[in-house]
Parts: sequence; C-alpha cells; structure tokens
Amino acid sequence: MQLQSLYQEVILDHYRNQRGKGLRGDYQAESHQVNPTCGDEITLRAHLAEDKKTILDISYESTGCSISQASASVLFEQVKGVSIAEFEKIFNEYHAMMQSQGKLEANEDLIGDGVAFIGVAQYPARVKCALLAWMAAKDAIGKAAL
Repeated sequence: MQLQSLYQEVILDHYRNQRGKGLRGDYQAESHQVNPTCGDEITLRAHLAEDKKTILDISYESTGCSISQASASVLFEQVKGVSIAEFEKIFNEYHAMMQSQGKLEANEDLIGDGVAFIGVAQYPARVKCALLAWMAAKDAIGKAAL
C-alpha cells in the first residue's frame, strides 16, 4: 500500500470513528470557530488541571467536511492529557506542516496521525479545514490557562 493511500485511510478512519466528539460539561473555556469557505464549524471546550498546566480533556461538537472532522479527532488523541507546553510543541509542528504546502516532513512521534494530513497541505483551500479544530483548541486552551 502506498503511503498516500495509507494516509487517506487514516483520515477516513478518524472521520468515521471520531474520537472525543460530543461536548462535555466540565470545562473552563470554549471556542467557536467557523470556516466560511466550506461551511465547517466547531465548538471546542478545554478542561485543564487545577494548576492549569495540563489538558485533562477537550471535547467538541462539529459539522463540516471529512478533513475538518478527522482533524478534530486527531487533535483529541494527540492533546488529551498532555501539558500545555507539550500542546504548544504539537500545535506548532502540525501548523508548520500544514503551512508547508506538503514539503515539511513532520515529526510523527509528536503529531501522531496528524502526519496523514501532509497531502492536504498541498491544497491551500483545504488547509483551513485541517486547521479549524487546532485553532479552536489553541484559543480555548489559552483562555482556560488565564
């Protein structure tokens, strides 16, 4: 199986079996983001530990294309339970990959299934779809950490 085919399967799996989907009531901050170009929409909640240094949970409700939905699922898997410092590293790596037009070989150990979106990075119109949940997480986590 070719790598691109494998990546497509990973994205489809996350789209069909979304991890973390469904808003949960225990949270400190919420972010609502919209991608007007294709109609993607997400509301994401962040729940941090008492010391505000660890992400205990994120939950989300979203609608939109398979890329935005799958990306939210990958985000959940990568950041639930990590420190805010680690989240920043993960976010920065994923964001840089998405902005690279498919030229940056991202650190799979850091972004996990997020590497599957490297092909999406080649299509500027789809980059916003793949970044929507991540931008919502950055916003909500930033608000919760205040």
